[in-house]
Amino acid sequence: MSNLYLGLVHYPVYNKFGDIVTTSITNLDVHDIARSCRTFGIKKYFIINPLQTQEEMMRRILKFWESDIASSYNPDRVDALSVIEFVKDIDAAITEVKSQEGNCVVITTTAAKLQNQINFEKCSKIDKPVLLLFGTGNGLAKSVHEMADNVLEPIEGVGNYNHLSVRSAVAIILHKLASEKYRRNNGCNSRS
Repeated sequence: MSNLYLGLVHYPVYNKFGDIVTTSITNLDVHDIARSCRTFGIKKYFIINPLQTQEEMMRRILKFWESDIASSYNPDRVDALSVIEFVKDIDAAITEVKSQEGNCVVITTTAAKLQNQINFEKCSKIDKPVLLLFGTGNGLAKSVHEMADNVLEPIEGVGNYNHLSVRSAVAIILHKLASEKYRRNNGCNSRS
């Protein structure tokens, strides 16, 4: 896989009733996903939310972590948050990636099994920059999956329950993609 970018989408996503909504940014998602992004070499972590109030809150969070106090308190956290960029919509994230890379493949994630999903092995072999989109709330709206180049297969657990927090899903998926890349680059047998 070439350069990997990540987008955390707050709109359009579903709520538990199946309505399309805008969700709020959570401090845990900001920090924990940024840490996973830095661990797995993500080029940019886009927080995607159309609301001005959410952007202002995001700026306040980041402003603290740009201060001298934060740098001395937790330099690793400051480093992790350096990959964050706030954008108002998915198109803005795509435009930003294309301005950096010239091209990109958009891949969405879901806990649902859909037709024609790309598996982790094939995803790890994509040789173009990838924007990997994760949904908050109860997942990305169908329209987001329809505009994507691919939809990634879901994470499979041991039973029928499949409702991970987005923070957990990001960490697992990034690890699986890195593991597939490691296996391929080191001549190991890969599993899909």
